[in-house]
Amino acid sequence: MTTVIPHKAVWMEKRIGDVCNVGDGVHAKIKRQDSGVEYLTSRNFKDGGLDLSKVDYIAEEDFNKHFKAHSKALTKPAADDVVFSIIGSIGEPYLVRSQDRFGISSSVAILRPDKDVLLPKYLYYWVKGHIFQDALYGIKGGVAQGYVSLEMIRSLPLSLPSLSTQRKFASLLSAYDDLIENNTRRIEILEEMAQAIYREWFVHFSFPGHEKVEIVESAKGQIPEGWESVQVGDVVRRIPSGKKYSNKTVADTGSVPVLDQGRSGIIGYHDNDPDVIASEESPVIVFANHTCYQRIIQFPFSGIQNVLPFLPAIERYRDVYWLHWATKDLVKFNDYKGHWPEFVNKELVLPPAKLCTAFGQYVKPLVQHQYILTRKNSNLRKTRDLLLPKLISGEVNVEDVNEKVIR
Repeated sequence: MTTVIPHKAVWMEKRIGDVCNVGDGVHAKIKRQDSGVEYLTSRNFKDGGLDLSKVDYIAEEDFNKHFKAHSKALTKPAADDVVFSIIGSIGEPYLVRSQDRFGISSSVAILRPDKDVLLPKYLYYWVKGHIFQDALYGIKGGVAQGYVSLEMIRSLPLSLPSLSTQRKFASLLSAYDDLIENNTRRIEILEEMAQAIYREWFVHFSFPGHEKVEIVESAKGQIPEGWESVQVGDVVRRIPSGKKYSNKTVADTGSVPVLDQGRSGIIGYHDNDPDVIASEESPVIVFANHTCYQRIIQFPFSGIQNVLPFLPAIERYRDVYWLHWATKDLVKFNDYKGHWPEFVNKELVLPPAKLCTAFGQYVKPLVQHQYILTRKNSNLRKTRDLLLPKLISGEVNVEDVNEKVIR
């Protein structure tokens, strides 16, 4: 017997095509270039945001020629449109903002809501919700790479409460997202602060006591007296990474996170013993062999193939925080290959150990606060993601949830 949820009885059951103009990106072959207007594909949409670590660009002329915003040929995203991936990683949504300006490929769909009956933020959370996602995966075609057509999208379900309820629904979930975004910005500021200190001390040589140190000529140009030129391999020490996990061997939950090579950091979890022990007092640096991303890890973890943990070398030991900023971004992704040999052969200028330790004392609190904010964001996402399906299904009445508990 079907349970009737009283407050949901007044919701209208619609199809996406009833209240949205549906379009997708440009099918035509457009020449890519190194700069210009961003041209995004399904890979650039992840976790409700934009992943711009790998971006293609197109000429302004091509953008104006191919991307149209009128209703009969909707190919140009505008503010308050909901876009989501429809080829490959299906169903990753993004709510377009007024400051956004990009073109999209045909691997991305556009939903433009009729704002008289459907609020963009409600539509965004509906697309993220399990009812829409289950229906989307239920109709996808393809084997190696899934896809959905525009006609399929138009037929997908939409539960439509009153505008007042939609507004409360969106406001409640936005409170979580606003806190996450605020914490993310604070994390970025802390990173910028640490980077600025590193640059001031070790690039511009304005370190404490620099007035008393002579600048001398070297193979690396002018450097402070007593500093030396070395290769990265002279100051790093690879440590065992243990068992290699993969998409197939991790779970959605567990006690030990498994690191991947992307910016998102974690591919899944397991409940075995961690393969690498790290902590806030004894952090470990991780280098992604293929993507070249590097980060400081402050918790026990395991990794997938080509996640390479390292620490300062025993000989020529330097502070771990200095080592991270000295080696970060020395190698840029240039092909899908192993970059570790190139990484360890890079040259850098090695300051005295005492100065590196002093730098570590400055930035350690910044890194630890980043970790605190990252954990807060993780908890906020978990709470939001637990609440979302209950609101979408009507199991939880938005009128019964106190938004103040979030803040």
